[in-house]
Amino acid sequence: MADKSHLLMRRKERKDKEAAEVTKAVKEVKKEGEETENNGEVPSTEAGATGGAVANGQNGDFLVELMELPPFEIITGDRIDPFVFKFQFKNVEYSSGRNKTFLCYLVDKGNTTDGLLRGYLEDEHTSCHAEEAFFTQCLPDYNPALKYTVTWYVSSSPCSACAEKIAEVLKARKNINLTIFAARLFEWEEAEIQAGLQALRTSGCKLRIMKPLDFSYTWDTFVDNEEQVLNLWEDCKENYEYYHEKLADILQ
Repeated sequence: MADKSHLLMRRKERKDKEAAEVTKAVKEVKKEGEETENNGEVPSTEAGATGGAVANGQNGDFLVELMELPPFEIITGDRIDPFVFKFQFKNVEYSSGRNKTFLCYLVDKGNTTDGLLRGYLEDEHTSCHAEEAFFTQCLPDYNPALKYTVTWYVSSSPCSACAEKIAEVLKARKNINLTIFAARLFEWEEAEIQAGLQALRTSGCKLRIMKPLDFSYTWDTFVDNEEQVLNLWEDCKENYEYYHEKLADILQ
């Protein structure tokens, strides 16, 4: 009973803090946009990154528009927009507005002429999440004779359904070695999410929380950064330690 009450309190606390998190996030993105835009307009990528945040024409404040979102396709690419990366990968605890998954991947097929495969996927309001789409879109010509070393850097850890599907793939394809680095843990308080993460570990998947150095590596490798250095947010290390502790408790 005490555990249930604690979980309800955590959910209420999350909802209470979500609005504050959106406000803080859009202000940070707005500030960065002002540093790169001299005409006073908000770059279109900022509105996308902040989940529909737009400027109020009277006082310049940012408001979050509620809109009906159309069905989206799985998007693939080579490099992520820097504004989008800084918003979507920020390792905050209350991640309101970040309603999609970004999955950056590296694939090493071993001794082949293909070399190292690199790219990213993103999803939003699709029946197929980025994690599931990876196996169909990025490994369409799966070869059981090869040894695959796969590394993901994801904006959020998998949901329970995705975790179950990933575990099934890894059990069926023993020649795939998968390591997942997650910026945040998705709804980690939920029992089904914890069970999904535990199932991933049992299937052989290595689960890690992204360290500050991992954010810098992802920025250099997967972001259209125009050779700019990533300035990490103030609480990046503290938030990493928070999520690292929670993941360790779940997997113990």
